[in-house]
Amino acid sequence: MPSRRQVGHGLAKALGIKLDESETERVTRGESVFSIQTADSFFEEQPTVKEVLVRLIPTRKGILEYILSLFPFLSWIGFYNLQWFAGDLVAGITIGAVVVPQGMAYAKLAELPVEFGLYSSFVGVIIYWFFATSKDITIGPVAVLSTVTGTVVSNVIAAHPEYTDIPWVIASALAVICGAIVLFIGLIRFGWIVELIPVVSLAAFMTGSAINIAAGQVPGLLGIKGFSTRDSTYLVIINTLKGLPRTDLNAAIGLTALFLLYFIRSLCSWAAKKYPSRQKLFFFLNTLRSVFVILLYTLVSWLANMHRRTNPAFNILGTVPRGFTHAAVPTINTDIISSFASEIPATVIVLLIEHIAISKSFGRVNNYRINPSQEMVAIGVTNVIGPFLGGYPATGSFSRTAIKSKAGVKTPFAGVITGVVVLLAIYALTAVFFYIPNAGLAAVIIHAVGDLITSPNTVYTFWRVSPLEPIIFFIGVIVTIFTTIEIGIYTTIAISFAIFLVRNLKAKGAFLGRVQVHSVVGDHITGNENPAAGEYGTFKSDAAQTALTRNVFLPIDHRDGSNPGVELTNPYPGIFIYRFSELLNYPSVSHTMEYLVEYIFAHTRPTVLNAYKRPGDRPWNDPGPRKEDEQSSNLPTLKAIILDFSSVNNVDVTSTQMLIDIRNQLDRYTAPAFVDWHMACINNRWTKRALVSAGFGYPAVREDGAHSRWKSIFSIAEIGGSESAAAAAEREANEKEIAISQSRVNDTEAGLSETIEPSGASSISVADSVSKAKNPDPRIPRKAVVHGINRPLFHVDLTSALQSAIANVEARDEFERQRGRDDGAATSSSSS
Repeated sequence: MPSRRQVGHGLAKALGIKLDESETERVTRGESVFSIQTADSFFEEQPTVKEVLVRLIPTRKGILEYILSLFPFLSWIGFYNLQWFAGDLVAGITIGAVVVPQGMAYAKLAELPVEFGLYSSFVGVIIYWFFATSKDITIGPVAVLSTVTGTVVSNVIAAHPEYTDIPWVIASALAVICGAIVLFIGLIRFGWIVELIPVVSLAAFMTGSAINIAAGQVPGLLGIKGFSTRDSTYLVIINTLKGLPRTDLNAAIGLTALFLLYFIRSLCSWAAKKYPSRQKLFFFLNTLRSVFVILLYTLVSWLANMHRRTNPAFNILGTVPRGFTHAAVPTINTDIISSFASEIPATVIVLLIEHIAISKSFGRVNNYRINPSQEMVAIGVTNVIGPFLGGYPATGSFSRTAIKSKAGVKTPFAGVITGVVVLLAIYALTAVFFYIPNAGLAAVIIHAVGDLITSPNTVYTFWRVSPLEPIIFFIGVIVTIFTTIEIGIYTTIAISFAIFLVRNLKAKGAFLGRVQVHSVVGDHITGNENPAAGEYGTFKSDAAQTALTRNVFLPIDHRDGSNPGVELTNPYPGIFIYRFSELLNYPSVSHTMEYLVEYIFAHTRPTVLNAYKRPGDRPWNDPGPRKEDEQSSNLPTLKAIILDFSSVNNVDVTSTQMLIDIRNQLDRYTAPAFVDWHMACINNRWTKRALVSAGFGYPAVREDGAHSRWKSIFSIAEIGGSESAAAAAEREANEKEIAISQSRVNDTEAGLSETIEPSGASSISVADSVSKAKNPDPRIPRKAVVHGINRPLFHVDLTSALQSAIANVEARDEFERQRGRDDGAATSSSSS
């Protein structure tokens, strides 16, 4: 019965598929023999699809780890102690006092009764701690998401007036749908998707949204009515200015409350600097300023309206039902979903970007890592379960998270304490809520969103980093002001993605030159005291070269900002080093490879200037040598190209085919000679596989037999390092042999002067390896090649690539000279 290999080969033959030659056969021809007396050989295997599938198939251990990762609290709840509880208690109560007035205020932004803000606040803090990877985040109603929800509710009511009296049905359905989407993304661990949204888009979105929200709250702050605050921001501002003559007593409440909020914050900030020993006290006073202002104006409202509940002097909240009176199974039907389907992407984006950005930021500040996918699970579960108790879409709050962090929170369990505070407010304080002035809540909202506006200093930082970023920022803000928050989000993301594509499409690599440098500490030159580098980086044992130098490779045009006064030399006549600056895939490969060819044509000449005997044999696009070509005859011919893949993670079919086409083009350019292609710093095994499949990595078989004269140079290193277990085992295994050969240690003929330094890596040719390994000292730790001997044209760094390129170019030139002398001698003998 034929084996699977035989079946596969037979099928390939029937389909006309040309299978690659076995790499094992390549290295046994003799042209690349490597002496195992000096170092262990290493044959690099190609990656296979089976390897990928094996990694993707979950194991029992992986499934268990995945399940446990869904409940991060299990990793720390067993260590909970009283000290942690004390910190969580203070932070939980503080956030509870802050979230109650904020939650009610944000519910008004969502076009919902204020109690729904309390419901969302309770569910968010109670559920989040089960799934949290951040101790600082507080999930609940936020200004921007509430505004987006309010827009959705208004649009759906306009299309379906039957929901006018029950707007929370729409908000609950939106929360369930968006929560389910985010939950799914988190469960499949696709949290990396948020990385597609750049920081500048987030900043523009937050700034534009803050201006939008603040502008929409000014009419309520001043008591101006008669127009929709859901219009575009610029229209709301215009209508507000037109309505200034219609302000009433609400303006007195709103403006004084807003002034008091900023005054308390400024006073506490000044006092904290003035009295550092009481900084904690002033922090808590500053944190509770919203609570103080709401309580103060609630008292003023009670005194003014206690005898006129049906006809208050200014707008107040009115009756707030006690308990979870709206708890029910959410209503989800095709009419509701189809009405806000177009708003779902924007709502999901808002759910994600603010929460993930905040959690990452505070994770870095407080020295812990968050799992974006798990945070999505937390957001998703909160928004799926929340509507059953009356909640509407909720996510992480920047202001409350900052307060919670500064309050000294220890664990996510602080959310439970916050939940208890909110629960008390829902059941015990609803009577007090009756007298809260609407203008006071508007002041709280304006004051809160003011912190979301990106500061001028941050925008200036954007400009210092990338001058294009501030342009994207201002475009996003302007679009948000003149249209909607949703369009502003889409605009900034689209522009950022377009710039990313253009940068890839127009990517251009850099040709590198060589310069020898010294490392200087003060006035002392430090470095490797082994003079291993010759003029072009090749090995020469010239005792006169004792300078402590090393070769570095910099862009010839100094576009990296290096000193233009430093003269860079060409690595070697006819050898070019080209470093890719971006990804090497289908969008970028054409531009970057065209630049490579143009540069090489400008700095080299064809091997044969006039290769055509008759004018009619010449192709139309090659008019033949001109006068300026006579001047270029002093240019070198192209001999080798070294590609630096340090910035390339993977390649695709388009880029591989482009490399093949360029190789064929340059081979015709240098005919009858050929070009050596060396690759350095390849970081991905699949990239190596792609290059090998295209014929790179190994000297191609040539009709003149040039490949048999290839001189391979490999980088070798000690196995595991001098202090490794492998080295220790090797020394122990060789103790007996060391004792036997001890008498020869002092003998200079034992080859000790020829040994390689045991630390670090070095490069060695095949010929040198044989000569240096005649009498190896068993005390020297074993060496091994770093890269596979089956791919001698793949190098660990640019230095080894250059050494190999130069060695083979010089060997080929020497062979050509020798053949020319032999031909001349044969001609002389025949003529005589």
